[in-house]
This record gives sequence, C-alpha cells and structure tokens, in this order.
Amino acid sequence: MDNNRVYVFDTTLRDGEQVPGCQLTTVEKIEVAKKLEALGVDIIEAGFPISSPGDFQSVVEISKAITEPVICALTRANTKDIDAAAEALRFAKRGRIHTGIGSSDMHIKYKFNSTREEILERAVKAVAYARKFTDDVEFYAEDAGRADNEYLARMIEAVIAAGATTVNIPDTNGYCLPDQYGAKIKYLVDNVANIDKAIISVHCHNDLGLATANTIAGIQYGARQVECTINGIGERAGNTSLEEVAMILKTHHTLGYYTNINSKGIYEISNMVSSMMRMPVQPNKAIVGRNAFAHSSGIHQDGILKHRENYEILNPEDVGINSNSIILTARSGRHALKHHLERLGYKLDKINLDEVYERFLVMADSKKDVSDADLMQLMGDGDNKVYDDDKGIKVTLLQVVCGDPLRPMATVKLLVNGEEKEASAAGNGPVNATINAIHEIIKDDIDLDEFSIQAMHGGSEDVSKVNMRVKYNGQSYYGFGYSTDIVNASVNAYVDALNKIY
Repeated sequence: MDNNRVYVFDTTLRDGEQVPGCQLTTVEKIEVAKKLEALGVDIIEAGFPISSPGDFQSVVEISKAITEPVICALTRANTKDIDAAAEALRFAKRGRIHTGIGSSDMHIKYKFNSTREEILERAVKAVAYARKFTDDVEFYAEDAGRADNEYLARMIEAVIAAGATTVNIPDTNGYCLPDQYGAKIKYLVDNVANIDKAIISVHCHNDLGLATANTIAGIQYGARQVECTINGIGERAGNTSLEEVAMILKTHHTLGYYTNINSKGIYEISNMVSSMMRMPVQPNKAIVGRNAFAHSSGIHQDGILKHRENYEILNPEDVGINSNSIILTARSGRHALKHHLERLGYKLDKINLDEVYERFLVMADSKKDVSDADLMQLMGDGDNKVYDDDKGIKVTLLQVVCGDPLRPMATVKLLVNGEEKEASAAGNGPVNATINAIHEIIKDDIDLDEFSIQAMHGGSEDVSKVNMRVKYNGQSYYGFGYSTDIVNASVNAYVDALNKIY
C-alpha cells in the first residue's frame, strides 16, 4: 500500500442524508453517486439498509450503477443488520460492510446499559459474522473521541484479529481538539500490535467547528482514510467537508499526502448536492461558498489584480470555478473600478478615472454593491456617455397564471435593445414558466446554475431577495432582484444576469 495515499470515504448519501429535510429519492442518490465516482471518491457509503425499505433499495440500485468505488452499507453490531447489508450489496462490484458499536464509557453505560467486556464481545462477533459475507469489513468504534485510549486500543486490536480491514475512530460528537485527536490516533498506531493489518479511518463531526482540523491531525498521525461529505453536511453541525480535506492536502503538498480526487469537479457536485438536498451553501463556506473567491476590500482587489496569489492561496479554476469575483462596494479602489470598466468595454483613455471614481463612491455609499447596470448608468452621465438607455433588456409586462390543477403559464414582454418582443410558455412553477418565456425571446443557450430566495426581514409582506447565477459560454454571471412578489424578484434577478451577458 502507498503509505502517502489517503482514501476518501464519502458518506453524503448516508450521514449527510440524515439531516432533516435532506432526504433523496433513489434516482437522485444514483445521480449523486455517479458524480462522486467521477470525482474520484474511493468508497461511497450508500446507506443504512436495515433502517427502511427505501434505504435498502437505494443501496441495491447504487451497487448496480457504480463500477469503480467500493459501495459500503452501514449496520449496527447485530446479525439482522448485517444480513440486510449483505443482501443489499449483492450486486456491488466491490462491497463493504461497515459495522460497529459504542466505545466510550458514556455509551457503554447510558446507551447500552452494559459493560466494557460485553461490548468488546459484541464487537468481535459482529466483525466475524460480517466476514462471512465479504473480505472488506470496516469497524466503527462509536464515540471514540471520548473513549478511554487503553480500552479503545484493546477493542481495535480485537476487531482486527476478528477480520476488520478498516478501523474507524469516530469523533462522533465533535468533542476533541486537534492535538487530542491526533494523539489518540498515534496511541493506536503505537499500542495496537496488529494495526498494520488494517487502515485507520477518521470520521469527525463539526460540533465545535474542528472536524476538518481533527481529520488533518488524524492523517498526520497515521490515518489513511477520511470519512467526509460534500459541503460538510451531516448530523447536527455536520461532518468533515470533503472539499476542504482534498484542497488542504493539495495546497500543502509538502505534507506528502494525496488523494485521487479530481478537484475540478468539486464546485459542480457541491452545487448539485446543495440543490438536491435543499441545503444552501453558506456564502463564506471555504472552497465552495459564493464569497470564497470574492474580494470587496480595495486593498485586496488591488493586490488580486496585480498578482492573484497576493490574496488567493487557491486557484478558483482548480475547484471548477471560472475566476475570482471582484465585487464593487464603497470599499473598492480605483484599480477594481478600472478592471470592471475595461471588462464592460469602456475606453479608459477617454475617461477621467478620478472623476468617475468620485461619482462611483457616492453611488456605492447608497448601495450594498454596485452592479454592471449601475456602472453603465454611472458612465451615461456627462460628456462621456457611452451607454444608451435603449440598449439592454427590460421587462415591460409580466403575467403569470398558476394554481391547482392549473399548469403554470407566463406571458412576458421584453424591450430588447429598444425593440419590444413577447412570448408565452408553461413550466413546472411560475418562475420556471417565466424563465421559459424569456428563453423563447432570447433564444440563447443559457443555464440557470444557482437560484436562492431570501426573505429580508420576515412576514408574509416581506421583500424577497433573489440571487441567481447563470452560465453562458463557460462564464458565470450573477443577477440580483428585489420585490415583495417572489416571481417579480426572480425575473428581475434573471434579467439582471442577462444584461451582464449582453
């Protein structure tokens, strides 16, 4: 085994799906599993077969659909669970049974009402029974983060002797500090006589915001499998984030560890999981958040435009994002303003940049951020007018009919470069119908890549803020809209993005 290779065990479809409201259909799970396979994940934990008929069937169908990764099924330490997992995995090209039991005195006493010796016996029996179905058995010592290290070492040595090929040391409650967790892994490496017969796996939760830090500490002290989820979703505060671990190891290559993750696929699968599970990614989320490569400070913008690595240790293209985003705010400097004006096609040798910058600051003080349309309005003042008010796209009419059992229909009139055009279309909802109608007019290959709605204050009469990201010719464009009417806000955001394209 390559001692520097770190295996990636993804549990988005098991631990990640345990989040309330994030349940997926079997078809959706297969779609995510195929993306995980393309990403280069080594093991996919497809579900907990005994928990429900739906979970059982999902493991069956994922096993049929996936070729390269190992397909793993979770069980508790009893024969019924293991029987169900073995049956669900019967079509897997390579199947793994993941069984285990609590290892901390807290769990032994208050969860199982048992003793250390009885729990140890149950652990060994479960592993030995699972080995009757497959040579690939992983054992999890639940709540290992709070377990006594000496007892934990006894348990791990016993289950390896019984046939476990991977031993999972979970910080189930996100309790450990990185030095404590790293020391725990080191203790097992130093005190389990047969530890060389198994791969040590780390499964950390984020209750104190330390999941990724603990995972990296575990790797540094001997773990060679990481258990994680896309976007860090999971029970309570979530699991270790796959994208964070992959990019930490890629960025700090001097550590000597690597994964087989194709990092350029990270952003795409992040958006897929967020959309399917209805779990928006927080804007400041590392690696995949909307603001992860956005810069609004004038000092930072100036530094980025001079040399990207001044303020970015990652290249956004390495995770599948086209470029960084220079956001214009009242804190932006002349360099950022010049960058956007050039991008919009203004000839700066005909412009007094200092004078424009002073007017820009007045505008920026009254707005949270300044859009392309705002800049074009700004540049329409005085003798430097290069933006014609008749250019661009404007909504002059929007009519939507929807309800049950009516199919949503929308009629839209647009003023496109001064010419009025009209179209109608149906959709699976009022917003979808409206966008379809706009497409009938625009007739261009534009993909809606991100769509989020946020109530500004709360209440049924609240103003809705809609953020959209669309893709056109491989580039991303953002649109923003506000209205007390969600459909109006959505149309405003979409047209805002279109105007940035055209």
